[in-house]
Amino acid sequence: MITYAFIDSQNLNLSILAQGWQLDFARFRVYLKDKYKVEKAYIFIGYIPGNESLYDFLRESGYIIVFKPTLPSGGHDPSHIKGNVDAELVLHTMIQFQNFDKAMIVSGDGDFHCLIEYLELKEKLHSVLIPNPKKFSALLRRFREHLIFIHLFKEKLSKRSKNERE
Repeated sequence: MITYAFIDSQNLNLSILAQGWQLDFARFRVYLKDKYKVEKAYIFIGYIPGNESLYDFLRESGYIIVFKPTLPSGGHDPSHIKGNVDAELVLHTMIQFQNFDKAMIVSGDGDFHCLIEYLELKEKLHSVLIPNPKKFSALLRRFREHLIFIHLFKEKLSKRSKNERE
């Protein structure tokens, strides 16, 4: 069985940070491969010049990066960047549809409801990995048998300080 993961990086990262811990993206990729046999993990991220070391790290960790062009959000803080990846995630899931047997969606965003519903209808939904159990869309609750809450694996997936690694 071929399983692909489609990851909303901003939803994942910000949801984990809101819980007071940091995700180790390299360990997360290994976890997806070992636990769920994920062959390809697409990570959707806004492109910001100067973040090339992050993008290199993600590639080296085994992710396939799909970039979204970014724009200043237009708010009071000119450094705040808007790079919503929802359309790219849906489009690339459908582009890859014939290449996988099951798909994992990593996001708690209700904007993916129609995609998740379609994957379930076509019996191609493996699971929805929810980054924050307290802040995810109510639209996703109807897929409860497919929901996996990432916080349950915090010990395995959290970034460790240099002291903890030694």
